[in-house]
Amino acid sequence: MSSIQIITLQMEEAYQAHFNALRQLYFPAHANYLDAHITLFYHLPLGEPAITAALQEVAQKGPLILTVAGIVNFGKGVAYRLVSDELLIMHQQLQHAFDPWLIKQDRQPLRPHITVQNKVTAFKAQHVHEVLSQDFTPFEIKAIGLQTWRYLHGPWKALETYPFSK
Repeated sequence: MSSIQIITLQMEEAYQAHFNALRQLYFPAHANYLDAHITLFYHLPLGEPAITAALQEVAQKGPLILTVAGIVNFGKGVAYRLVSDELLIMHQQLQHAFDPWLIKQDRQPLRPHITVQNKVTAFKAQHVHEVLSQDFTPFEIKAIGLQTWRYLHGPWKALETYPFSK
């Protein structure tokens, strides 16, 4: 069993359902074993009290509003680009708290996104990018908490939720 945890931002249910539906449409079925998610950290140790304490502390803040600002074609898939200065500040605070355990990927500046297609050909990604871009207008979503997941070499197992204070 993996001792690695992933940390994501929890979306309001209406937005979760919206992005899950897009994944159902565009993600290859054999590879679509996760719900839509906003990953903050990819590789942290499980059971580390300082990590739990930092998540509990950050969750004392209110919900975050994120702007879904655009659609990105990253070659083998498509994602929605998210913008939020508050989220970037929170992520930097968590990076500082998690510093002893961060891998190179988790030390990078956060580029928040929601992937709705991955592991496809460049042709398919370009097509989906064009389809989704046709009627796209930026909109806002609300993040309501943090979630931790156990990495299971593919699927993830939900561990804890840290709801943001209201």
